[in-house]
Amino acid sequence: MTIDRMSNQPNCKAGSRLFTRREFVNGLALASAAFQVVPGSVLGLNGATPPSERLNLAGIGVGGQGGADLAQMSSENIVALCDVDWAHAAGTFKRYPQAKRYKDYRKMLDEMADRIDAVVVATPDHTHAFATMAALRLNKGVYCEKPLTHSVWEARQVAQMARQKNVGTQMGNQGQASEQTRRLCELVWSGLIGPVHEVHIWTDRPSQGLFREYWPQGVDRPQGTPPVPETLDWDLWIGPAPMRPYHPAYAPFRWRGWWDFGTGALGDIGCHAFDPVFRALKLGAPLTVQASSSRVNEETFPVASMVTYHFPARDASVQVNNYHVKGLEGPAAGGIPMPPVKLVWYDGGLRPPRPAALPDGVHMGDNGRLLIGERGFILGTLERDLVFPESLRPEADKVPRSIPRSIGHYQEWLQACKGGKPAGSNFDWAGPLAEAVLLGNVALRVQMRQELTGKMLRWDPVAFRFTNSTQANAFLRREYRQGWTL
Repeated sequence: MTIDRMSNQPNCKAGSRLFTRREFVNGLALASAAFQVVPGSVLGLNGATPPSERLNLAGIGVGGQGGADLAQMSSENIVALCDVDWAHAAGTFKRYPQAKRYKDYRKMLDEMADRIDAVVVATPDHTHAFATMAALRLNKGVYCEKPLTHSVWEARQVAQMARQKNVGTQMGNQGQASEQTRRLCELVWSGLIGPVHEVHIWTDRPSQGLFREYWPQGVDRPQGTPPVPETLDWDLWIGPAPMRPYHPAYAPFRWRGWWDFGTGALGDIGCHAFDPVFRALKLGAPLTVQASSSRVNEETFPVASMVTYHFPARDASVQVNNYHVKGLEGPAAGGIPMPPVKLVWYDGGLRPPRPAALPDGVHMGDNGRLLIGERGFILGTLERDLVFPESLRPEADKVPRSIPRSIGHYQEWLQACKGGKPAGSNFDWAGPLAEAVLLGNVALRVQMRQELTGKMLRWDPVAFRFTNSTQANAFLRREYRQGWTL
């Protein structure tokens, strides 16, 4: 399926007819199971790089999370590093003294294309899609930090390009590879808590957490024009966003709450927190999305918000996630009823109502999730999942571990780049997940229009538009600064 960039309308005909919603979901399932191969530059005698051989990796945005990502890939050759702020990236540069250094990833890819097998992208959100698409066009495997892209339209484009190029991809939502995610799926699929109709997910971001202060939101543009640090190329940092004067309020980290650069608390945490729930409940595109929040301005995300999604009933036999287990496609891997689901997101310190059946002394935590079924509920924190009522726990202990465990989030991607099976958060999975998350930001953004405050937006994923709001459709993509095209 392709998108007409001028109209946002998809060219999604099979023969001479449009895809149905069911065909759209089934197509995601088939794509997730597709075998991925590596670029020709790393092919071995048998058509793929043997697992014992090293990939040549490049990093784009290596001063913060990108440096941490590369540290998890020490088994490979780090041959090129790119960052627009060489002071911020100094630690990573020192760790890999043999890697060639760049400020502009376009120059790096142009000069090093024949020496790079795969690329790690960890720039601010507003440049994710640009660096990722540039690497994909060169048939390079890509590891991109969450939330994959800055806009909903970009997420669709990146997933389509990755499918076309058929290379190893992975989004940086590391928890997808965890034991906790797999165990949640097994518990839900066993029918332990019964059919799930309601989910709540919350985070303390962007407010001040217990141990740190996160980035600011609900603020206006800063005054003054401090000098640009000598080590920073501000024009490259701005990239496709509208030009504005440099200010330390944006870089190197506090960009996340600004509409032009980040995706707010939902973009930061949503791809982490939604992922286990989407897998366990086989969620795809929502039917509707609706937001309420503190004051919304033109510059930053609100201080606190709630976003409510409604998802349709799903066919429990359809695999729309990456846990394909031979012989377990039936009831053992999700045969329970999958009724319509309401999912509510909370940030900025907001919380869902405390379940009446939750015992005194059990804390819901600053970050967590709550899956409410007809027999009970599962309360998840960053460390563990607890089943309630406690009388269900003996049953929970007997639920078999039927899902293969991961070799590790980063190792999944490296093996995919060497010709192995798709990584757990490959872009066929991560693209639709990011779309759903970022639709919540569209619902927040339209609240700047008083007549749209709290409006329930009806989403058609095949037509790629809201059916009841042309104003909301305008926020599915963004205008790029002159000289930048995706």
